[in-house]
Amino acid sequence: MSERPDLVPAPRQYRPRPGQLTLEGRIGLSTDCASESSATLLTEALTQAGVQVRNVERSERTAVTLRIDSGISASPEGYHIDITTERALITGASADGLARAVQTIRQLLPADALRRAPVGGAPWLPCCEIDDAPRYGWRGVHLDPARHFMPVPFVLRMIDLAALHRLNVVHLHLTDDQGWRLDVPSRPLLAEHASWRTETVIGRSSDFDGTPHGGYYSRADLDEIVEYARRRHITIVPEVDLPGHVQSVLSAYPELGNTGHPVEVRRTWGISENVLAPTEEALAFAKEALDVVIEAFPGPWVHIGGDEVPRTEWRASAVAATRARELGLRTVDALQSWFLRELHAYLAERGRRVVGWDEILDDGGMPTDTIVMAWRGTQPAIAGLTSGHDVVMATNTVTYLDYAASDEEGEPIAQPHTLTLADILDWEPEPPQAADLPGTVLGVQAQLWSEYLPSARETEYAAFPRLCAIAEAGWSAPESRPDLMDRLPAHLRRLDALSVNYRPLTGPRPWQRGGTGSRRRP
Repeated sequence: MSERPDLVPAPRQYRPRPGQLTLEGRIGLSTDCASESSATLLTEALTQAGVQVRNVERSERTAVTLRIDSGISASPEGYHIDITTERALITGASADGLARAVQTIRQLLPADALRRAPVGGAPWLPCCEIDDAPRYGWRGVHLDPARHFMPVPFVLRMIDLAALHRLNVVHLHLTDDQGWRLDVPSRPLLAEHASWRTETVIGRSSDFDGTPHGGYYSRADLDEIVEYARRRHITIVPEVDLPGHVQSVLSAYPELGNTGHPVEVRRTWGISENVLAPTEEALAFAKEALDVVIEAFPGPWVHIGGDEVPRTEWRASAVAATRARELGLRTVDALQSWFLRELHAYLAERGRRVVGWDEILDDGGMPTDTIVMAWRGTQPAIAGLTSGHDVVMATNTVTYLDYAASDEEGEPIAQPHTLTLADILDWEPEPPQAADLPGTVLGVQAQLWSEYLPSARETEYAAFPRLCAIAEAGWSAPESRPDLMDRLPAHLRRLDALSVNYRPLTGPRPWQRGGTGSRRRP
């Protein structure tokens, strides 16, 4: 038995033992009622692998026992696994910790046990003892169904893959210039009109595909996503981007803008100068959208964007100038901070904590209980920490997985930057001075912006195995990270069993390459 398990991310402590626990016949499973969701997931995983599972009382002879004991770890996500040739005892410090332990058990099974039907003989677990807990409490992956719509089954698949890697946050970017994906009953034109565009630009050319693209999530869709994530102890963080990135909104409700002129749902990428007007009508609209978010997403966090808001229209608007004077603001540029503070107060009154991209620190900033998602480098993170904010490290140069995975000519189209697996492995998320600053680094998050990721296959190619390294940065001790390259070959067999379209370590497969057509990398 190897001293180093091929687990991703690496656990804090792993002590191997000789032998294995063979899971054949009809095994007994006992569990605390508090761990019902984890018991269900483990039962589903074992049944899928061909194991017959029966629930038994703890007093009976059992092969697998799940339990919760808050005393085993200072972290609520901590867990302990103890496997002998006779039984497996799986203990979580909380229901969250037990959920992380179950994902580790999934990885300890033979890779083929992850397939949808039994393959080979009886599955087994290696005899070992594991003590584990995460480095950070926020370990996320961001999905962008706004640029290219992601159907519900793919969102659920990404939730499951996030859980397998012991991530605990899935951030859904639901709105942008290129499409609005949230059904707001009081604003029916958002679903009817703002949710689709007439066509999409081809790559980075000036040509268009001539094909309408769109989609939105109904309330039933959102309920399904939230419940699926809850059973895996993952929090969905919804984002409604305001007051910029709203050209899709203004295509349906132009009166909410600064000019009143109709616009189309944006067909190209980049930043639109069409932003919400600093009016009570626009604020009322934003609050209506947030009411839907509050009702649909029970998690503690709501992301309000706040990034990339051009001031062009405000600077040309007499209405904006008058509003800035009325509010006692020095310039119209400060209207962004005013707008976002209004939304912060609205959400705080309803028990939610606000998250925003690091531009929320500009032009007056936000209350210190706002979580800053630092994407423009280390300096915004330090600025947020210095001001007393909690910060999620989403540094674009090491977490934006829509960047090309290598400089190879055969890579498919991507943003005009490169982010290799080695770059992520070299990354230390926490700035050196963070320990002396009043704010806290909550964790890390990977971003999958979808301008050049039109389908599940492209998204999976961009995500894996680089998302494995982000998961490692969020969970494991820094010294374990270089070892990931030794563990990845075995882990990629798990992704094979799950039919994930990952990028091989040696480079893209022939059908993953950009070729000479619209998917080529210029």
